[in-house]
Amino acid sequence: MTVTVSGALPVEPYDVTVVGAGVVGCAIARRLAHHPELRVALVEAQDDVGQGTSKANTAILHTGFDAVPGSLEARLVREGARELAAYAAESGIPLERVGALLVAWDEEQLAALPRLAEKARRNEYHDTRLLGPAELYAREPHLGPGALGALHVPGESIICPWTTTLAYATQAVRAGVDLHLDSPVVHAGHADGVHRLGTPRGTLRARRLVNAAGLHADTLDRSLGHDDFTVTPRRGQLLVHDTFARALVNHILLPVPTALGKGVLVAPTVYGNVLLGPTAEDLDDKRDTGTTAEGLLRLREQGRRILPALLEEEVTAVYAGLRAATGHDDYRIAAHPHQGYVTVGGIRSTGLTASLAIAEHVTGLLAGTGTGLDLGPRRPLEPVRMPGLGEGSPSPHQQPDLVASDPEYGTLVCHCERVSRGEIRDALASPVPPRSLDGLRRRTRARAGRCQGFYCGAAVRALFEEAQR
Repeated sequence: MTVTVSGALPVEPYDVTVVGAGVVGCAIARRLAHHPELRVALVEAQDDVGQGTSKANTAILHTGFDAVPGSLEARLVREGARELAAYAAESGIPLERVGALLVAWDEEQLAALPRLAEKARRNEYHDTRLLGPAELYAREPHLGPGALGALHVPGESIICPWTTTLAYATQAVRAGVDLHLDSPVVHAGHADGVHRLGTPRGTLRARRLVNAAGLHADTLDRSLGHDDFTVTPRRGQLLVHDTFARALVNHILLPVPTALGKGVLVAPTVYGNVLLGPTAEDLDDKRDTGTTAEGLLRLREQGRRILPALLEEEVTAVYAGLRAATGHDDYRIAAHPHQGYVTVGGIRSTGLTASLAIAEHVTGLLAGTGTGLDLGPRRPLEPVRMPGLGEGSPSPHQQPDLVASDPEYGTLVCHCERVSRGEIRDALASPVPPRSLDGLRRRTRARAGRCQGFYCGAAVRALFEEAQR
């Protein structure tokens, strides 16, 4: 297993290099790891996997009911949802099928619901159902007054995005993929059948290249002579409400979608919190993940209509993520055979759901007439079992046999999220260990609870720093 964060990069060309270790890049690397004769690298600009859009989204496993019918995105979301649900069950990734309600607040939105149901049928999703006000309020008694009806989409689910990305990366690394962190690609070129990727750690070479660079996919694409799309960072700010708010909502509450996206939603999380958001703000700066007073105020105003009682609950965190908007209605996935290159661009909020199907599609483009890559024989990967971060599974400290065998699982460090020393120890010694306290939080939820690390912060930091020595 090779994970590097410093030092010179290998000189020998890789068979395939994947740029970008978000959920899609990690899924592609994992898929390629099925072929033991391939030498594969996964290259990431930051110090951990899933540091971009993959860590800051609404964490929904979509059915694809409202995708553009016949689009590549629609097919990959439909296939990916089934695959990821099965993978989550196998790997211990928290997932809850809570269902969604698209709530109509005026006559125009109400008239749109049958059209959305028909769109769902065209996307091969047949389980939607129109609800009148009485049934809607029976399902969601805390909903604000004035709703006229809803479209019920029972297949929409909530999932842990951090664990999903980490599970893919863990399987890839265990199977022999080299993960190079802190390696931003600052320039790229292709000559004599070899890609040369310039990074602060030296030049990395590859015979085949997959561009899964997310917000920066257009920049890498242009460096190789293509101008198929431009990424506009679309910022989504969100509010995270305390677990006391969880009893207020039973479904994902969605607005009727607009051209800018799915709009502001209220959604439970697998961790027991409630999300309100996101905003949709097109920016120029691909690094601007800051929240704003204006954006959060707008969210609260919209939240007051959707779920008035939510505004009385404590907000434990705010965050913002950037989505890779391109102005196109579909993913921008294309093979360039003469360069041995595949672009994976414009993967918006559905990328988490579609990740496994995107990986299969990209592998098909690399092979055969796509870029001529000989994949070689295929092998199964060693299964991975991830720590259960969701409220739906018992914490280690609640398992007497486990605590008896290792008392570290019975010693709580973070009391808000009930995280033990054993869990922190395991995360720090994992195949893809955290490089920061935020990385440790995503692996264990230590410092992610009500006090946001006020009480446990020093103890968690001490354990982290001890592991770095």
